[in-house]
Amino acid sequence: MSQITYIILLSLLTVFNSFAQDGKKSQPNIIYILADDLGYGDVSVYNENSKIQTPHIDQLASNGVMFTDAHTSSAVCTPTRYGIITGRYNWRTTLKEGVLSGYSKSLIKEERVTVADLLKNHGYQTAFIGKWHMGWDWTIENEGSMDIDKLNARPEVDFTKPIKNGPQPHGFDYSFGFCGSLDMPPYVWVENGMPTSVPTKTTKGKTKQGTLREGLTADDFVHEEALPEITKRTVSYIDKNANQDKPFFVYMPLPAPHTPILPTEEFQGKSGLDNPYADFVIMVDWVVGEVTKALEANGISENTLIVFTSDNGCSPTANFEQLKSKGHNPSYEYRGTKSDIYDGGHRVPYIMTWKGHIQPNKTNQMVCTTDFFATVADVIGATYADDVAEDSYSHLAVTNIKSRLPLRKSIVYHSVDGTFAYQKGDYKVVFGPGSGGWSYPNKNTKKEIYDALPKVQLYNVKDDVAEANNLEAKNPKLIKKYRKELLKIINEGRSTKGKKLSNDKVDAWPQLEALK
Repeated sequence: MSQITYIILLSLLTVFNSFAQDGKKSQPNIIYILADDLGYGDVSVYNENSKIQTPHIDQLASNGVMFTDAHTSSAVCTPTRYGIITGRYNWRTTLKEGVLSGYSKSLIKEERVTVADLLKNHGYQTAFIGKWHMGWDWTIENEGSMDIDKLNARPEVDFTKPIKNGPQPHGFDYSFGFCGSLDMPPYVWVENGMPTSVPTKTTKGKTKQGTLREGLTADDFVHEEALPEITKRTVSYIDKNANQDKPFFVYMPLPAPHTPILPTEEFQGKSGLDNPYADFVIMVDWVVGEVTKALEANGISENTLIVFTSDNGCSPTANFEQLKSKGHNPSYEYRGTKSDIYDGGHRVPYIMTWKGHIQPNKTNQMVCTTDFFATVADVIGATYADDVAEDSYSHLAVTNIKSRLPLRKSIVYHSVDGTFAYQKGDYKVVFGPGSGGWSYPNKNTKKEIYDALPKVQLYNVKDDVAEANNLEAKNPKLIKKYRKELLKIINEGRSTKGKKLSNDKVDAWPQLEALK
């Protein structure tokens, strides 16, 4: 071989290796950690007055992009989870308000493409470990005798048979978790579609902050150990798949700090605030630390993209009054709590970290949790059909990673009772009176007070972050414009560009009628 030929071959090999390395960098491992009912102000890097310290979550922020204007698509958990997995607004489904029960059927239609489907089709190993709460189909023997979506439903289930329409048919190679919230029966672990144990006992109880709804409980399901078990399983999965040929995706939805508020003995009293919720938040931070330690131990921190966020704002069960007496506000400076159309219901911490690739940054770019789908696709260079992820925008462009995709410019909010709000720029219009949730004023407020409230609310959320000054009487033209834009987003079946799509059919949609 001549020296010239050798140099040419060496140059070609160098180019090939460069492409190979770039290809590997564009296919990072992905971990999505979703806290449950964690408030914006509960993460210390987001709240300069926080009395709860979250060093591991703070470290994620210092290594990546910290979003300060990130929102969930709903102020409660089932709808938000649907949006994360599908990239579609939750209110386009048949679930127009509230959440599913632990016995509800799958909210995700069989033909719906999920982010796990996308990643699996692009060479990823995929795993769900944690709280599902989007419904799956148990084998129910008396299904026609009751409404299984009611939280007090107690159907007869054959736990010896596999579930259907759970995580695996929706793109997850491995799955381990439970169906509803940690306070919703049945309290049964399901692994790869099969219950790990047939429940033989009934659980009912109260904690200092939160109640366990009465229901069937398997012998291997211990409420206090649910969070440690999910953490152990996730770390084990990372250890097993760290250096395999395929990258991995782990969707890790936590059951904490949602009620029942159950910090383990190690964390009880650790916050020093005499509040179990604060201790539970510290335990959530510990979970994040365990995951990042596993990545470092396996030498894959620099090839792993981590997203950390919450499914909605903090629940009132955290005892806001007691926490505020200690100088801590879970909603920071924002109005409302979980369930509400106000920002305290849906503004959440949102951090995206990819060591060595995403430069540390802080941005006020508007983000919705539905945007995970498009962002991940952008990261790996994947495309998808026009009728997929129709409400998802990539926010990769606000990192130092190049992207040609447009950023989100507006967002639709949804409260627990189905009240709509629409924000674009500095203004947010709420198309209904009151909070739309559990905060005052709401539908439980005295009728004469509630009926006297303005039917529409307009806030300048840049200057009035507490949403205290309703400007609806001063700017009717803007309200009319925003109503028109929101109706277009609803009726077009999408908020991204593309062909007109359909929302799921329902007999009645009163919240939509209120917009007309």
